[in-house]
Amino acid sequence: MDSWPNLRPDLAALEGYHSPQVEVDVRLNTNESPYPPPAEWLERVARATLDIGFHRYPDRSATTLRDALAHHHGVSAGEIFCANGSNEVLQLLFLAFGGPGRSVGLFEPTYTLHAHIARLTGTNVVPAQRDGTFAIPEEAKAKVLERQPALVFLCSPNNPTGAAESRQTVEGLLAATASWGGLVVVDEAYGQFAPWSAIDLRREDVPGSERLVVVRTFSKTWSMAGLRLGYLVADPRVVAAMDLVALPYHLDAWKQQAGTMALEYVDDMNQAVERIRSERQRVVEALGGLKVTQWPTDANFVLFAPEGVSADTVWEKLLLRSVLVRNCSSWPGLEGCLRVTIGRPDENDRFLEAMKEIL
Repeated sequence: MDSWPNLRPDLAALEGYHSPQVEVDVRLNTNESPYPPPAEWLERVARATLDIGFHRYPDRSATTLRDALAHHHGVSAGEIFCANGSNEVLQLLFLAFGGPGRSVGLFEPTYTLHAHIARLTGTNVVPAQRDGTFAIPEEAKAKVLERQPALVFLCSPNNPTGAAESRQTVEGLLAATASWGGLVVVDEAYGQFAPWSAIDLRREDVPGSERLVVVRTFSKTWSMAGLRLGYLVADPRVVAAMDLVALPYHLDAWKQQAGTMALEYVDDMNQAVERIRSERQRVVEALGGLKVTQWPTDANFVLFAPEGVSADTVWEKLLLRSVLVRNCSSWPGLEGCLRVTIGRPDENDRFLEAMKEIL
């Protein structure tokens, strides 16, 4: 019998990153936009597809898309790198600046994919715990920084807890990592819902901002989760390193075209963000009248914990009513917690009505 190649020993105990999907009427578990992209954008992309030379490789530098993103954010094109979703951006960051012999600092609970990608690339993970309000205490910062990590990650707004990090927190980490040149990476997957963006620090050229990396995605507020397009804003030296580790022609021509056209519909995106913010406030207020604990949120989701009933029981009873939310109760630091994505008004009504029945 032929032998079978062994998986890398450091990967053997890992599990993949998954978000369980089941057929339901109301799916509020993956933080997608509840609204489709503008109909005009869809029509233009469909027509433009006919003009793409599919027999030719795409622009390896994604020049037009990078120029459009640079204009959108008020930075230079040399500060933009694009990839197949923000997850690929994160993976390439770890390939370029992580790896064996290097470490990444994380403040948990946070986006679990950060630690997952770190382990896939052989990067040592240095975790520290947030406090009971999900803020980052000084002792947590000290624990991470004493290891002099090559990368320090923040998620702002933080997933799954919801709150945006303060400007003071980001500036403090930039100052604290200066002596060894560590990068501070701010994952802003939900940045358009937040009161501020770390991109402001780069535009203002604050001390240490050359080591600041801000990651964004088209999946959420741009209503393009099915497209898989993400990017970062960073110093041109970071972008050059990303270009070095990216595979040739990794970003296809159709995706570059679609993303460039999407940036012509900023007003539509902003209107969708405001609708979701308004619904978020309504959901927060309605949950406030139920027996739940909830945490402040600057994102398009709400983290909450039922009182007197287990999170598993509430999750199952919601599912029986064809409403799917994210069960976070088994995650460290999130015992008893569920997370609900803000959907359309009718979807939020279904969720709230179900919650009233259950509680």
